[in-house]
Amino acid sequence: MTIRVLLADDQALLRATFRMLIDSCEDMTVVDEAADGTEALRMTRAHHPDIVLMDIRMPGTDGLAATSALCADPDLAATRVLILTTFETDEYVAQALRAGASGFLGKDVTAEALLAALRTVAAGDALLSPTATRTLIKKFLMSPSPETHLAPERLLTELTAREREIMGLAAEGKTNAEIARDLTLSPLTVRTHIHRAMTKLGARDRAQLVVIAYQSGLARVAPPTP
Repeated sequence: MTIRVLLADDQALLRATFRMLIDSCEDMTVVDEAADGTEALRMTRAHHPDIVLMDIRMPGTDGLAATSALCADPDLAATRVLILTTFETDEYVAQALRAGASGFLGKDVTAEALLAALRTVAAGDALLSPTATRTLIKKFLMSPSPETHLAPERLLTELTAREREIMGLAAEGKTNAEIARDLTLSPLTVRTHIHRAMTKLGARDRAQLVVIAYQSGLARVAPPTP
């Protein structure tokens, strides 16, 4: 299966670099390039790519607005958004995650990390393990947003005790393998519980599941170390 990628960035040189890298892989291809959010939306609706590699800061319609519109469009439910930004400084990433983005990368990402990220997101997972991502989620996603499309807190009652437990561990940034080790389960069993929780809560992917965990109070920010 070929992973179809749309590039959305106002820097032509960066798009060209990413295109060369992605097109060099047998399992990936770039379907088109957009220089701003408006073009990204139009091209996404035309091509229905698997992933949009979206820059946050673009002229006109920026990546945040484009991500929100894309993820709210039921016709584009199969398309995932991977945000390009700087890890520690871009607070807009939190809003993109609320809107439905599946994760984010720094623009200084290595070639290997970029390709691995695209494959991870295409598989339906999210980039939530790195320390920088966990820090961002804990710092910026605690306050509810009126624009969020996530399930309300009451829907957590539909989860089983095991699903809530595993969802909470996922919100801590743990991988399926780590959760399986902690709970003495198989990684496949953990993945099944994760996907059942996503289905019940209407989450597009693991990233939204983690956002729900924090916004509902299932997961909480640890108090600062004295």
